[in-house]
Amino acid sequence: MTTEPAVAAERHASHTPQFPWLASFVILGAIWGCSFWWIKLGLRAVSPVDVAFARLAAGAISLLVVAAVTRTRMPRKAATWRHLFVLAVLLNSVPFTLFAYGETHISAVLAGIINALTPLTTLVAALTIFGQQRPNLKIIGGLVIGFAGVLVVIGAWHGPGGGQLLGIGACLGAVACYGIAFPYARRHLTGLADRPVALATGQVLLGAIQLLPFAILTGRIHQNIPGSSLLALAALGVLGSGIAYILNFHVVNHAPATIASSVAYLTPLFAVIVGATFLGEAVTWYEPVGGLLILAGAAISQDRLHRRRRRG
Repeated sequence: MTTEPAVAAERHASHTPQFPWLASFVILGAIWGCSFWWIKLGLRAVSPVDVAFARLAAGAISLLVVAAVTRTRMPRKAATWRHLFVLAVLLNSVPFTLFAYGETHISAVLAGIINALTPLTTLVAALTIFGQQRPNLKIIGGLVIGFAGVLVVIGAWHGPGGGQLLGIGACLGAVACYGIAFPYARRHLTGLADRPVALATGQVLLGAIQLLPFAILTGRIHQNIPGSSLLALAALGVLGSGIAYILNFHVVNHAPATIASSVAYLTPLFAVIVGATFLGEAVTWYEPVGGLLILAGAAISQDRLHRRRRRG
């Protein structure tokens, strides 16, 4: 039986204005799309390892503040921290470093488009490593189209030079890490009593700790750091690795699952816009065409087009 205070609280909650999930969705895509621009600016002053470490350190501080304000209790089980450590490697410290290194050789636009491969690498990991999904014709066809898109994006017929290949390979390694991370998290960190903010805070904090010794040993900081680089690193950490997690949780909690997981389709659009507008990077005809093939492959493999027709 529902008590009167509970009913009153429920009525109050129902009348309390909430931030619309669609706004969170668009802002999240914009933040993650701008991250490649901010990485490029940060690289003008510090090394790739320092960019990744600064991103995680600022993100961890932001999330610790949020956890303190919301009185969120950190995870208490050792097993949870072990899984968060692995997830920090796969989702933070290694891919953040790889993307930063990759952008020393390729444009922010190209890095952002390669990031659109994340849904496909996640699907590959779910099929081959975790056995969470069975292959079918749509999945196989989507993967073929998506990875054909990769060849178009990089202009494989031009035979890219060694430096560009290193950058592309680093970014592909980063999205491969993302692909393994998401099914790993689904298997080991879903259904826990810990609040999402606690898990995100622990994960980002562990990522910063993982990179700290490498930042000390290999870090390279210019004497005169441009203000634009400092602002970019702050935005990369506070927004890209702090606020973005909170927005992501808001979308996941309030939007349909098929929508919540599709932010990767929005991110490359912002990456192309800001890279071309603010960095003056040239966009070849085949980069957006290849990006569209990648997104189409992801949509087909996830059966999104069929679901949309059924909803219509």
